[in-house]
Amino acid sequence: MSHQQRTLEALCQRYQIAILEQTAQKIKIAMAETPSAQVLEALRFASQLDVECEQWPAARLEQHLSAHEREQDASQTLKRDISQESAIERVEQLLATAVQKRASDIHIEPQLHGLRIRLRIDGVLQILPAPRELSPAAMIARLKILANLDVAERRIPQDGQFTHPIAGNAESFRLSTLPIRFGEKAVIRVLQNESQPLELDTLGMSSAALSRYRQALARPQGLILVTGPTGSGKTFTLYSGLNALNQPGRNLSSVEDPIEIPLAGVNQTQINLKTGLDFHLVLRALLRQDPDVIMLGEIRDGETAEIAVKAAQTGHLVLSTLHTNSTCETITRLSQMGIPGYLLGSALKLVIAQRLVRRLCPRCRQPATAVAHIPSALWPGTLQTWRAAGCHHCFSGYYGRLALFELLPINAKLQNAIANHSPVEMLTELAKQQGMNSLFVEGLHAVSRGETTLEEVNRVVGLVDD
Repeated sequence: MSHQQRTLEALCQRYQIAILEQTAQKIKIAMAETPSAQVLEALRFASQLDVECEQWPAARLEQHLSAHEREQDASQTLKRDISQESAIERVEQLLATAVQKRASDIHIEPQLHGLRIRLRIDGVLQILPAPRELSPAAMIARLKILANLDVAERRIPQDGQFTHPIAGNAESFRLSTLPIRFGEKAVIRVLQNESQPLELDTLGMSSAALSRYRQALARPQGLILVTGPTGSGKTFTLYSGLNALNQPGRNLSSVEDPIEIPLAGVNQTQINLKTGLDFHLVLRALLRQDPDVIMLGEIRDGETAEIAVKAAQTGHLVLSTLHTNSTCETITRLSQMGIPGYLLGSALKLVIAQRLVRRLCPRCRQPATAVAHIPSALWPGTLQTWRAAGCHHCFSGYYGRLALFELLPINAKLQNAIANHSPVEMLTELAKQQGMNSLFVEGLHAVSRGETTLEEVNRVVGLVDD
């Protein structure tokens, strides 16, 4: 690759320019905004050609660049001269591409021949073409160096965290490695940037649900749990609640593994199993630190659950997460962990179960056939459904995600039922009596509003039992 071509590609990457056509006389480009005179002059100088420019919407430009990557077997950001490019540059480009494409995770997988790289965008993995000549071992080694891991150790899993400058911003990443058949696989989680707004109003809750969340946060003591599988948005909901409580008059402390979003004003402790700094040790120490609010990254076992429940009963507001499928299942899970019903019923104030579904592109969504097979107890009458058509503004008809919430405030009836170790069926019936909508019903409301598709709700929440 010539120096002239490398200069042109560097300009295109820097200013997010798509090259549409290049002849011996001119080069045709697309940009999301009107280029300045300086940019046009730089392009003319680098290409030694006349420049013709089109202005495209940002989403269309993003899709075009993605399509070009898939068709050409290498993107403009990744296709470089292997002999002149090190693993350091490769990793730099990959991290920048992931941030630019709004990816939540990067999967680097050595294959029998070459390497497979995938980005999880809006909850779905998408292949990112990688040059066949790229050495997976060199790339993994560079990532290990960034995360302060043992480069020579390839036989056991490792994990670490690092911060790296991307486009002038300090982005945070979490690295996990795992030995597999053809080498080591690496998964990089792109962590939430601290500059993102952590406001309760941005969660996407209904006004009624948001009011219940605020009421629980306003309590002087008690336990608030946010539940759901990995990647359901629990962390953002939890941090938004913590941020709403973050005032100079309160002492806020957290124990996390790892610290995903740094919050000024919150005493955040990251556990370190190598030194014996585990959840139990830190949590007991926090109780001697005169806390008003305690945040646990996750309740993982009975001992952690017991300490959290007791802390919620002794004048502390405790926020945490749990991996369960629904609000009522959360109560039975804590009981199975050995928490007595009389303690749990008095300590628990609110349970939030949530999922993330892909949002329909409002520009190209199309009405589909109304369905009438949904049980009337869940949705009376017919339900207007939608189809993800796909256009130049989006990818496959979806752009971004929205959250579905199932909120269960613990009232007197539920408190008594929990104390009596009532089965999950009775808890669910009491929850319905106080107006709680299940995640599936919340998904049906989102479908009715044209925000997502029934297929997407079934994919994420699961098919309802008739």
